[in-house]
Parts: sequence; C-alpha cells; structure tokens
Amino acid sequence: MFDRHYQVWPDQVPRQLELPNTNLFHNITVSALRYPEHPAILYYGSAISYRQLLTEAEALAGYLQQAGVKAGDRVLLYMQNSPQYIIGFFAILRANAVVVPVNPMNRSAELAYLIDDTQAQVALCAEELLEFIAPQVGISHLREILVTAYSEYLSEPTDLSLPEAVLLKPSASVSTGVTRWQQALAAACAPPPLSAGPDDLAVIPYSSGTTGNPKGCAHTHHSVLASAVYGAVWTNAQHDVVHLVSVPMFHVTGMQSCMNSTLYVGGTLVVMTRWDRKVAAELIQRHQVTTWRNISTMVVDMLSDPDIDNYDISSLRGIGGGGAAMPAAVAHKLEAKTGLIYMEGYGLSETMAATHANPFQACKAQCLGIPTIGVDSRVINVDTLEQLGPHETGEIVMAGEQIFQGYWNKPEATAEAFIELDGKRFFRSGDLGYYDEQGYFFLVDRVKRMINASGYKVWPAEVESLMYAHPAIREVCIISMPHPRRGETVKAVVVPAADQQPSGEDIITWCHEHMAAYKCPEVVELVDSIPRSATGKIMWRQLQEQEWAKATQPA
Repeated sequence: MFDRHYQVWPDQVPRQLELPNTNLFHNITVSALRYPEHPAILYYGSAISYRQLLTEAEALAGYLQQAGVKAGDRVLLYMQNSPQYIIGFFAILRANAVVVPVNPMNRSAELAYLIDDTQAQVALCAEELLEFIAPQVGISHLREILVTAYSEYLSEPTDLSLPEAVLLKPSASVSTGVTRWQQALAAACAPPPLSAGPDDLAVIPYSSGTTGNPKGCAHTHHSVLASAVYGAVWTNAQHDVVHLVSVPMFHVTGMQSCMNSTLYVGGTLVVMTRWDRKVAAELIQRHQVTTWRNISTMVVDMLSDPDIDNYDISSLRGIGGGGAAMPAAVAHKLEAKTGLIYMEGYGLSETMAATHANPFQACKAQCLGIPTIGVDSRVINVDTLEQLGPHETGEIVMAGEQIFQGYWNKPEATAEAFIELDGKRFFRSGDLGYYDEQGYFFLVDRVKRMINASGYKVWPAEVESLMYAHPAIREVCIISMPHPRRGETVKAVVVPAADQQPSGEDIITWCHEHMAAYKCPEVVELVDSIPRSATGKIMWRQLQEQEWAKATQPA
C-alpha cells in the first residue's frame, strides 16, 4: 500500500471510509426528507426544491417503466446542464435502469454508435438536440424519446444573459416516437419498486480514448457513490454548500464533484447551461456561491475579464478542479483576488472523477495531489511494469472503490486496462507522471502525447505551463509538427491576451530566455481561439492531426 502521503493527510479526513450500501437514488430521497423545501437547484434565478426534484424523478421513472424500460436497460441522457438533466439522471436510476450520459456535441453518426453499443431503446433529449437523434427512432434500437425545453424550468423572470438554447420554447408538435417531458410527468405513473443495488450498473460514461470509437466505462452504484461520498468528505462539504456548476454534467467532473457530492449533503446546485464568464461571476455574487469545481481554463477566462473587479466573489470558500494544470501565473492572480489557493485534483471517466486531490491545508501548484480516501496509487515502468520510486517518470496506476468494472462490451480492452500488483487489481491510466518524497503526484503528460525531438523528450503540458507566465499570452496549446531533421519539433498555438499583439518571434525569443532550447517552440501560430471539447478541455489532438495532415498534402 502506497502510504508516504499520510504525512500530509488532512486531519479531519479518514483514511478509509465505509460507504453506504445503497442505490445512488437514495441520496436525493434522504436529502428530500431532511430538507424538502431547500433549493436543490437554482437555474438562472428559478428554484427547484428537493421535494420537487424527488417527486418529478419518481414520476418520470414511472413513465419510463410504462415506456418499456426494464431493470438494467440503458437509457441515453442527451442534453446540456439543466434541471432536467438532474431530474432525468435520477429518474433513470429510479427505474432501475442505467444512465448513459451523452456529450451534447455528439451528432448523428456518434449517436448511432452509442445507441448500437448500448442497445438503448429510450432517450431523454433537449429541444435543440432533437433533430440529431429523432431520425434514429425506428431505424435502430431506439423506440422513444422524451424531449424537453430548458425554458420549461424558468419559473421566474431573469435579467441574466441566457444562452440561445435556454431561450427555446417547447415545440408545438412532435414526431412519431417523441413524447413531451411535461406530458410524461402529467401521466403521474407510479415508479416500480427500487430493486437496483450497489453492485448493479448505474452509469456508463464514454471515454474518448486515444484511438477508435469511444469506450463505455461501466460503473456500479457503489463506484459512483464512492467518489461522490469521498469528494464530499474530502472538501468537508456540508448542507450549506452552494456549488456553481459550470462544467458539463455528462462528464464525470460535473456529474460527481458538482452534482452528486452536493446532492449527497443536501446542498444547492447553481446550474449554468453554457459557460459565460460574466454570468458566472454574477451568479457567484448573487447566490453567494461557496464552492466552484471547474476546468482551469474557465478560471483563466474569468480572470482575464477586464470587468472582473466589478463583481464580489468573496463568498467563495473553495475553488479547484482538474482536466488541465492551473498555470502558476493565473493561480497567483486568483489568490491575490480571492485569497484562495486553487485545489487541483485528478481523475478519469474510468475512475468516476477524482482518485487524487490536493489536501486543502497543503496544496501544491500544478500538482495532481495525493491519493484520496482508500486509493492505492503507484507509478510503474510502461514497458516492464516495474514499480518506480520518487521522481521517476512512468505510468500512473491506481486501485480503489471508485474504479470502473471495465469497458462495456469490450473484454479485451478491459483486460489490457488492468494489471495485478500485490494481489490487487490496478487500473492503468495511460498518463505519465511521478510522485515526490511526500507522496504528491505530478502529471507529465499522456503516454502518447510526448514530443520526441531528436531524442529529446518534450512534454507539452510542461511547456504550456511555462508559457502561461508570458504576459501577452492568454491561452496556449503545444503540439508537434514534422521536422526534416529532428523528426518532429515543437509548435505553439497561442491566443494573445486582451489588447496585446505579440509577434511569434517575440514569443520564441522569450521562450529561449525561460526554458531549455529543445523545449522551445520553433513555430508560433497566433489565433483568435483554440478548439475545446464540451468539457472545456483544449483539443490538442485535433490541432496536432491538422498540423500533420498538412505535411501529406501536395505542394
């Protein structure tokens, strides 16, 4: 058991913790019994109480059963952040079925793959996405879609700037196989007996992986409950928590660190459908938000707003996240503004969010943190599987209650994802990293992202972190590009800071003054924006593939 991190272990956090032996749905049942009129959700100023959340989830579960959903069936949840997402998530669980969270950026071909892979017969869908999934009804396993408009849960007027999708009204007509959300609720069907237990499947999030089609990560109620409970205990979340949800809940960070941990303690979720830095700052100020788990790029964006000092965000007591390292320069600006240290963590779809987190009393910058409650994590040699010591870079592996059962319908991929160490089953993360003497883990990069320039190993995440200290850089993504002599070399795609007009030559010169020559970009491309995934992560692979595709094009 890896235990060197216990020297910095938070005093109030147990090293091991017995988990509730329940279905995940019981979380909102208990919170609704304790705090029936407390707002579970605040949606652009409109409140949904725990009583309403429970009542509607049960009514929708009853309708799902009537629509033919049986225990263990997979049901697609295809929508952006909204009250309906949360209600739908728990309704599927209440029907003893399995939630398949779908990236709302997915379109026809991707949806067809998910429907075929999960054999889903029913989907819950948002109005603006219906056109992409409706054609699947009748030509695939899909038989019925429940559709809703986000505006149906705007019960109060608001002066906030709303995303276009939230302004959409329910369509006056629907096609064959499509049922309106409110119609399903109005049917007031009684839900089936709650029979799914902790060892039954609860959620199958899909991991994009590095090649081929995405793989479904099969999680039980137990593994989902593990990271939700551990996350709440680690951050000492109490009933008074008010959590800004700006990351998508189809992704495990939003699903677990935001939604499930907060609902477990009976707190309030302040839900944003789309990211908007001004709206986010206003929501923090207006609702006295105490906690904000995010993607670091959102903090970068908010703090780059020239109007940020016009907002009072002093109610924040905790801020942190993962997905990308927090640049040191931005972390310093955040601390100066709020007095808070950004608490970074680390997790994957396969681990249902965090397996590592920084202890709040001893955060380290640009660090994954230490293994959390009950997690045994090691670093191994990628080729020999030999365990490595402090400061030796290898693949991060981990064992714990939140680890998935395996990839849905992919036994070979599942077998490749695990190794046995000391009689325990460890998941191979595919991430390169190391740990220090105190047991803090640090990410070097994805196994397949390293740039090999004439034998020199360049880790893009390290170069990006260094370049964020440049005052004229707002965002940067490091990729490889073909090079006639070195094989490949370093390229930086840069979004300049507001009111800054640096030249590529100036940035390259600055880099040579601040880092080893072999790490410095040979080319700097200045752009207006960098593509991002629905979770806010920079899509480095897309940029890199585009760059290498240029080399194969005829002159």
